[in-house]
Amino acid sequence: MKTMSLAEIARAVGGRLHRADGTELVSGGVEFDSRAIGAGDLFVAIPGERVDGHDYAAGAVAAGAVGVLAAREVDAPAVIVPPRTGEHSSAYALAGDSDGSGAAVLAAFGALARHVVDELGAHESPGLTVVGLTGSAGKTTTKDLLAQLLGRIGPTVAPPGSFNNELGHPWTVLRADEHTRNLVLELSARGSGHIAELCRIAPPRIGVVLNVGTSHLGEFGSREGIAAAKGELVESLPAAEDGGVAVLNADDPLVAEMAARTAARVVLFGEHPDARVRATELELDDAARPSFLLHAAGVHAPVQLPLHGAHQVANALAAAAVALELGMSVPDTAAALSAAAPVSGKRMQVSTRADGVTLINDAYNASPEAVRSALKSLATMSRAGEGRRSWAVLGPMSELGDQAAEVHDEIGRLAVRLDINRLVVVGEQAKPLHQGACLEGSWGEESVLVPDVDAAVRLLAEQLRPGDVVLVKGANAFALWRIADALLAEPTSIGGAAR
Repeated sequence: MKTMSLAEIARAVGGRLHRADGTELVSGGVEFDSRAIGAGDLFVAIPGERVDGHDYAAGAVAAGAVGVLAAREVDAPAVIVPPRTGEHSSAYALAGDSDGSGAAVLAAFGALARHVVDELGAHESPGLTVVGLTGSAGKTTTKDLLAQLLGRIGPTVAPPGSFNNELGHPWTVLRADEHTRNLVLELSARGSGHIAELCRIAPPRIGVVLNVGTSHLGEFGSREGIAAAKGELVESLPAAEDGGVAVLNADDPLVAEMAARTAARVVLFGEHPDARVRATELELDDAARPSFLLHAAGVHAPVQLPLHGAHQVANALAAAAVALELGMSVPDTAAALSAAAPVSGKRMQVSTRADGVTLINDAYNASPEAVRSALKSLATMSRAGEGRRSWAVLGPMSELGDQAAEVHDEIGRLAVRLDINRLVVVGEQAKPLHQGACLEGSWGEESVLVPDVDAAVRLLAEQLRPGDVVLVKGANAFALWRIADALLAEPTSIGGAAR
């Protein structure tokens, strides 16, 4: 964060000083986890359902924090903001926030982020470009690609992993300082108005919408409802004459239709002939890594992505479109995409054991669209060698509402149609996956329903053999990544491995 005094912070958030004269300088970062505090930081005391950050205020200052952003007086230098009883400053509700202190601190956190964005955009030259991106799938991978591309043309800040909610958003914004040229933000939504509010905290000049899928159907009711929420990003952009740019997926009709909802200039990406940033001649290698020709502005250049899955092409094109808008050439963009490295773990993370078993750890999350893409990648990779068996280890997909059983059933049937050799379904909530596969293929032992992660590990330990390819995927809350970790931890103890 740019260096600020506690007095300036108090003015920015509408708070008052406590045990401070205001001259104290915050020269480090801003943290809401007291364990992450370093010298010169500001500690944000978030009240939670199980712990209250206010209780850690004195410890945070002892660890090096200059002061605390709080909703009540603490035993430390602080900026105090009044509680907001009965009112949530954020569209996101904090569990256990009965006295409004959580809403107050969240509002102050966002106000501080907005103050810093405005300061950096108004007073620095050439100024700060804020890029916001959203979508039902691929946000984090696209964010990681975009951060690597833009890092080649100027100092760039982006969130780690999927730090994309009411806490991660201002936290990331406040990583920007006087030297930052590009701020890349991933925007999530659990309800109507969430993305619009995140855009008010850090108004983007460029907005990217990747796709509209079926994740969060339980909250939004339909894909059209999801599209309405995702489109809040393009509605928040400045007009074209003020530099606003909406980067939209030409291959997704619900996204392409968002062009009518924005005053910004529209740039389409995809494989569609109308796309300004386009891919042709797509091919997959034996590891399901895509290569293609990148086309833009009458120029083309080859790309060999180091990521796994044909679905990564759309993510790469979205990142390329933004990089081209910010001054990169087509050849440089293609070269940067080809040199990009996977950043965030548990997302199509491929590892091969000493015995030749290949693990695809894609267990961070599981929208239906992402599961379909991962299964297709598994099928491609398993066909690369004679005798290789494909294993899909799948857990529940969350937040699908009344359509949960139907969607799980469809995924199970898809596994059969893709000729996946074995399906291991983890957890009773995912049982329709198993049922759909058995009904589609009249399977017997090809599909197995196990109660939990430990049971899945035991089954795989007994039955895997050298050369097998194993996909592990499910909603993050079910921690299926533990299966991949267990299979990689002791490769020589797994069935079929060298002893």
